[in-house]
Amino acid sequence: MSVQIEKTLAFSRHAGGGERNLVSAMLRGTAGHCPACGTGAMFDRYLKVADSCATCREDLHHQRADDAPPYFTIFIVGHLIVGGVLSVEMALHPEPWIQAAIWLPLTLVLSLWMLPRVKGALVGLQWALRMHGFGDARDDGMALTGDGPGQPSPLEIHATDRA
Repeated sequence: MSVQIEKTLAFSRHAGGGERNLVSAMLRGTAGHCPACGTGAMFDRYLKVADSCATCREDLHHQRADDAPPYFTIFIVGHLIVGGVLSVEMALHPEPWIQAAIWLPLTLVLSLWMLPRVKGALVGLQWALRMHGFGDARDDGMALTGDGPGQPSPLEIHATDRA
């Protein structure tokens, strides 16, 4: 049973494509590298994902990390900082201004350091699971156009319901 779970977590299998190692893709993304080859840069700027990898030409513009990286960053940093604040308070009982002088800058620096790494991991996750067009011609997300000729998009259906 555990072998099956490990295989499910480690590899993403989809019809029409080969296996993609989920853990490897997320670790490559965390390091800021292309989830496909592991050598090209994922980011053009601080948080701007490159349209494609300069090394292997893998399209990366499909990513839709949206609000997930800040959410996970706040979650992780918040737990680390609150744990630290409580530990220091219980052990040393410092003045409140000392706590603020230590923890506020540390929160800012840790958040700014962690945000691109979390975003890279999420882009690697999307690539490994073939989400949002990574590996498929058709997008798995909500399409703005109909699925076929003569089929309305969800936006068109919503607009006709109001009329």
